[in-house]
Amino acid sequence: MSEVIATTARVVQLGLADYQITWHAMQAFTDARTPETSDEIWLLEHPPVFTLGQAGKPEHILQRGEIPIVKIDRGGQVTYHGPGQLIAYTLLDLRRLGFGVRELVRRLENSVIALLADYDIDAYGKVDAPGVYVRDELGEAKIAALGLRIRNGCCFHGLSFNVNMDLAPFAMINPCGYEGLRVAQLSDFGIAETPATLAGKMADKILQQIN
Repeated sequence: MSEVIATTARVVQLGLADYQITWHAMQAFTDARTPETSDEIWLLEHPPVFTLGQAGKPEHILQRGEIPIVKIDRGGQVTYHGPGQLIAYTLLDLRRLGFGVRELVRRLENSVIALLADYDIDAYGKVDAPGVYVRDELGEAKIAALGLRIRNGCCFHGLSFNVNMDLAPFAMINPCGYEGLRVAQLSDFGIAETPATLAGKMADKILQQIN
């Protein structure tokens, strides 16, 4: 049995940050890590961008407008990032933490589920479709998406949580590769928050889960 070591990750709030610059910074951070490097959680928003993961298929992009499309190295299919969505990038040494990527996915999902529970919103994960889901008057909808990359036992990328954003661009894609997948956001439930006001709470939930 591997030893589980508590982490004291450094939390970094980046505000509104360009996607490609942030992506390359994550890669550089991960490549430069040593066994002593502290874990970090980056909290931010992105300008409008579609990202196409390693399993992404171009046919899941239904409309091509002015929003840039970036093919990247995380797992998963296509998703949308934009202002009003809270991003949490988890730069973690999984070997040091003592668990693998499947367990990390579960813990990240539980972080969002716990945050939503603070607002009396029931949410859940699905074994066959990573992410966090809620139910409203129209049925099931996805409120948070996950995508990770593991390199030399360390992960980067993370989760995106819809807070108070323009959801229209999601109609231009099959989110996460699922035709007709509905998306939701925190403001749909009458909660007046922003990514900036939620960032610290999200970091706390993630730290509770990975510890």
